[in-house]
Amino acid sequence: MFERFAIPTPFQVGPVNAYLAGRTLVDPGPDSEEAWSTLLSALETRELTPEDVERVLITHPHPDHFGLAHRFRDLGADVYASEQCADIIGDFEGRWEYEREFFVDFFERNGMAASTAESVTDLPEVFLRYAPDVEADAVIADGDDMTVDDTLVEVASVEGHAAGELTFSYERDGEYAAVVGDNVLPDITPNPFLQPPPEPGAERPRVLPRYNAALERQRDAGYDRLLPGHREAITDPAGRIEEILTAHEARTQDVAALVEGPTTAVDVMHGLFEDLPVTEQFSGMSEAVGHLDVLEARGDVTRREQGGMVVYEQA
Repeated sequence: MFERFAIPTPFQVGPVNAYLAGRTLVDPGPDSEEAWSTLLSALETRELTPEDVERVLITHPHPDHFGLAHRFRDLGADVYASEQCADIIGDFEGRWEYEREFFVDFFERNGMAASTAESVTDLPEVFLRYAPDVEADAVIADGDDMTVDDTLVEVASVEGHAAGELTFSYERDGEYAAVVGDNVLPDITPNPFLQPPPEPGAERPRVLPRYNAALERQRDAGYDRLLPGHREAITDPAGRIEEILTAHEARTQDVAALVEGPTTAVDVMHGLFEDLPVTEQFSGMSEAVGHLDVLEARGDVTRREQGGMVVYEQA
């Protein structure tokens, strides 16, 4: 039902997938003239103009997925997103500033040098140009449904790769499929990016334990095909998700082996990834902290403060 358009991005991950069904568009891509031109050409081959798009669905609030949504909204389309996603894309710069303030302190307390923490958290500022703010016209949530191209589409909430991430599943022509954003990818293990607390003073989300639980639900859902945010369709969903879960578990065991005596998350990151450039250290810390969260949830490690630093030890 959903037709895939590969939209160019300026990011290392490469093109992002936009999906069209009828006059509903999912994840239009980043706000760049190259992406806009590519999408307009794809619509033209279907005898559509951008004004013909009536609804834009956003899987998650990353610039390569929602950046062009504001252009379609300006032309009359309604934007649909989860409540958390809507809050983020409605003030993306404000979200970046909030994340930056939180993670500078968080990274320092987890063993990172202050100057490095500043650099790591400054880097995402370049993404702002590809992600203009856009207001959501409709907030959708887990369990909601909508009709797309005469087919019932069910909304599900998933956790792990991004805040407020949604999937859109449907049955058509005897096939059970879902548009899954970056929650499941065909040949990349999606990064469980660290997230700040939903509001100041609240608990930081333990992303990777929740991600593993969401993947287990998706593995057991009986999908025939998954439509990911990047690259080709996944034709063995249960098998691919099991591969991701297996990779997560192997990395968790690697992290467990690195916790010898009081160990910081930065110690773990350097143990996993030698000579990691500063441009990759947010991802590296997401991996380190995520797997430490899994081990802590299992009772395999304990976390405590030592001299203003967060350290982990074997339980």
